[in-house]
Amino acid sequence: MSSRILTKRKTIIAACAGGALLVATPLVASATTSDTPEPRPAPAIAAKGASLLDGSGKVLYGKTENKARPMASTAKIMLATVVLDTKDVDLERQVPVKQAYRDYVTEHEASTADLKTGDKVTVRQLLYASLLPSGADAAYALADTFGTGATPEERSKSFIGKMNTRADELGLKNTEYDSFDGTSKTTSSTPAELARLAQHAMQNPTFRTVVSTKTYKGDAPAENGGTRTYTWANTNKLLGSYKGVLGIKTGTTTPAGPCLVFAAARGEKNLVGTVMNSKDRYDDAAKLLDYGFDTNSVEKMKLRKLPTGAQAD
Repeated sequence: MSSRILTKRKTIIAACAGGALLVATPLVASATTSDTPEPRPAPAIAAKGASLLDGSGKVLYGKTENKARPMASTAKIMLATVVLDTKDVDLERQVPVKQAYRDYVTEHEASTADLKTGDKVTVRQLLYASLLPSGADAAYALADTFGTGATPEERSKSFIGKMNTRADELGLKNTEYDSFDGTSKTTSSTPAELARLAQHAMQNPTFRTVVSTKTYKGDAPAENGGTRTYTWANTNKLLGSYKGVLGIKTGTTTPAGPCLVFAAARGEKNLVGTVMNSKDRYDDAAKLLDYGFDTNSVEKMKLRKLPTGAQAD
């Protein structure tokens, strides 16, 4: 036996004091950790229904997203879509305000743009009046103007038919309108289809401009021959409160609960989402946007306050 081997055996035996046998444990390389981060957990939200889509239409989040629910004033997204999708629509066309529009607000206890009977407002102004303060009087004016028939009732019914036809054309099979402003509890959609409608609507530059406006101020010819200045505040408090938010529309009725359709962009990423029947729609929306953007902005978010006397929706 060589002296090198003999010396090694002696060293091992000497280390085994008391005759105990020590078995060497081989060294094991530590497991290589993956560079891929754990996926962000989906947020817990209060809404009964919700959906979040990226710019390609990919579903990033869903909560009973295919169940139809009353949509309240988010129906006005389709109202505006039908108007803006009308071929050669004249946004500067003047529309005389009828007393019937104001009576409708009183009858349905709906939100109002406080249009004055006899004033002449443009189609563009009616879009602002419908989408910012969520004016049911302005919505009625648009339905009456773009529908067909001998009476305002017939024309508004015709316009609602156009809303349903457009929904079918866009593949929104679980969406149904029987009012132009969402006051009816049977005017309903799913969170997923509302988000898809919002993506379509946001392709129109006029719609994008309107829903991203916090406050609109504009003049219109008044009934007395003078000029009336209208000022409308956007009921969407998420706008101006969460970085990157572009709009879109609030809605609240007793059957629907508080609803919100929203869109936001940061860098190259675009998101559109909905929350329906939520006890905290703005917090829910911010949580979903944080999920989509992989940020934590909701923790520092402070909601924009609406001006005194502004409509709530």
